[in-house]
Amino acid sequence: MAAGVVLLVSGCGAGGGTDKGKDGEAPSAAASAPAAGAGTSGGSPDAAAVKKEIEAAATSAGFAEKTGDDVPAELKSCMVSWTADGKKAADSRKSYDATVAALAKGGWKETRSVDQPATVVKSLDKSGWSVKASHQGKAGALLIVSFIATETGPICAKAFQEDLAKNKQ
Repeated sequence: MAAGVVLLVSGCGAGGGTDKGKDGEAPSAAASAPAAGAGTSGGSPDAAAVKKEIEAAATSAGFAEKTGDDVPAELKSCMVSWTADGKKAADSRKSYDATVAALAKGGWKETRSVDQPATVVKSLDKSGWSVKASHQGKAGALLIVSFIATETGPICAKAFQEDLAKNKQ
């Protein structure tokens, strides 16, 4: 369920990717999907490296990770979900801004931003990955701070589409 929501929010598959074979065709997901911990083609970092970047930026900004929904096993090489425990941060919005700034210093390029009174969502892209950084709500009420990264190549786009179709049944 979470992956399907991420697909809708992140726009997976809308952008191009670097996972094309020698003849320009996308390889089949079963034959060449990157294993968890293995890098994808085209120099794209693997999910573990992306999670490490997000975690380093978020924890240096004062966040602690909150356990939440696990990424489905078949999507672990294509998706990273890191949810902050906003209650443990002195000022969750300042920590969110500092996390986004640290990611930008690490080479993540902001491609989109929505900033409303109770909701901020920023999209950042780097090396075939897209992070949706969101800060929703406020302290003392419902507060959700999350960083969800998805690999944007065709192999992962297919995996997300298959997961979404499977969860519609």
